[in-house]
Amino acid sequence: MTRPPLTLVFDLDGTLVDTAPDLIKAANHAMATLGRPPGDPRLLRPAASHGALAMIRAALGPEAATWPEATLYPLFDAFIAHYEANIAIESRPYPGLLAALDRAAAAGHTLAVCTNKREHLAKQLLAELGLSRRFKVVTGRDTFAFYKPDPLHLTETIALAGGDSARAILIGDSATDVATAKAAKIPVIAVGFGYSDPHVSAFDPDAIIEHYDALDAAIAKVRR
Repeated sequence: MTRPPLTLVFDLDGTLVDTAPDLIKAANHAMATLGRPPGDPRLLRPAASHGALAMIRAALGPEAATWPEATLYPLFDAFIAHYEANIAIESRPYPGLLAALDRAAAAGHTLAVCTNKREHLAKQLLAELGLSRRFKVVTGRDTFAFYKPDPLHLTETIALAGGDSARAILIGDSATDVATAKAAKIPVIAVGFGYSDPHVSAFDPDAIIEHYDALDAAIAKVRR
C-alpha cells in the first residue's frame, strides 16, 4: 500500500547549506570594525547555527561576558550588512542534497524550510543558490511572533505549507532543532555534518544521517 506523502521541513544553516564560511567572514568583518583580529574558526563554526549575536560573542571570546548586550548591536549591524552583501560567496548545499530533494519531490513530499535566520536572508540565500523553487514555504526567525525552539514555529510552518503535523518530519543539525521537534511531537532526523558541538547524537534525535544519500532510509525509519 502506498503511504501518503509527508511534509519535510528543513533547517537551513548547517542542514541544507554549509553557510559557515560566509557567516565567519561576516563575524570577522564585525571584529575588524573594532580593530580586532579575526576570531578562531574553531569557535565560530559551532556558533553558526545560533545567529549573528552568538557568532559575535564567539569571536570576542571570554571577553564577551563583560559586554552588555546593547553594546553588541553596532557589531550586529555590521555583521548583517556584510553578510547580506556577501551571502553566497562560499556557501554551498551539502553533498547529495540536490539529489535527495529530487527524490523527495518525486515521492510527492512537500518541502519547507524553518530557520532561525531572518526570513528575507533565508530567501535571499536560497534564491542565490538556485534552491528557492524547491520549497513551498520558507519561514524565519521573524516570520511569526515566535521561533525555534518554540514548537509553534515548526507547526505553523507545516500549516503554511498545507501539511499536517501528524505527517511531517523535521531535518536539522542542532539541539534547538531536536528540542523543537520533540516539543511538537514530530519526528526529527539530525544531520551529523552540521555545526553542532557536541555531536547531534547527544540530543537523542529519532535518526541521524551523515550524508544526504541516507535520507530516504531515515525517512522510512521515523515516519509514522
